[in-house]
Amino acid sequence: MSPTRKIVRINEEKCDGCGICVPACAEGALQVIDGKARLVSEIYCDGLGDCLDECPQGAITIEEREAAPFDEEAVKAHLTQPQTETAPLPCGCPGSALRSFAPHSDSPPLTEAKKIPPSQLGHWPIQLMLIPPGAPFLTKADILICADCVPFIVPDFHFRYLAGHAVLVGCPKLDNISLYRTKLEQIFRQAAPKRITVLRMEVPCCAGLANAVEMAWAAAKLKCPLEIHIVGINNNRIDRLRAVSTASNDSET
Repeated sequence: MSPTRKIVRINEEKCDGCGICVPACAEGALQVIDGKARLVSEIYCDGLGDCLDECPQGAITIEEREAAPFDEEAVKAHLTQPQTETAPLPCGCPGSALRSFAPHSDSPPLTEAKKIPPSQLGHWPIQLMLIPPGAPFLTKADILICADCVPFIVPDFHFRYLAGHAVLVGCPKLDNISLYRTKLEQIFRQAAPKRITVLRMEVPCCAGLANAVEMAWAAAKLKCPLEIHIVGINNNRIDRLRAVSTASNDSET
């Protein structure tokens, strides 16, 4: 007989499958399956309820019942286990299934018909909140974190920035920036990227994206270079805002 302890309970009638609770669980105990949030395994849930306040529908509560004991070692193994390309994603949408594919060469010939160079995108999805931290294309990658307006301003975005990078796209104005910071820290810890570049617009609200990346980079104690670039609206200019030194993280170790 399992001991009685506190553990999360999900009300399926209230749950709308938004997936916001998934990154809120540091133990990776939650996942959206068949359009509803589910407890992956009792041994992954510590019963502390960090996910409760993140659920906009109030579908998650803590109950006391018989449950398998929390297993910290199993959680560590679970979080470090690489996810497959067909791993389910927080939103539960089939169109968000992970895919990796070979991008075209850096200097391809223009197509004869339309003179349009091919795409340099090497994976799917690209939205930050849809990509799980263990996505294989993030591991030791050059990660490009891009405000979603940037590609519309930079005419040669694919060959200037996207080529050779894993890209994460988001909007700090419309999305929850605290979720960004949490998700980015999880990604940085698992992926151990070799370089991070941030592209943000010059508008003030877009600074939130760079701030979230920098905070997550510091919290994950990364040693890889972090560059933050700012993109102007009117004249398509791209300026280097700053290259963040690794010395700040070195001093904390």
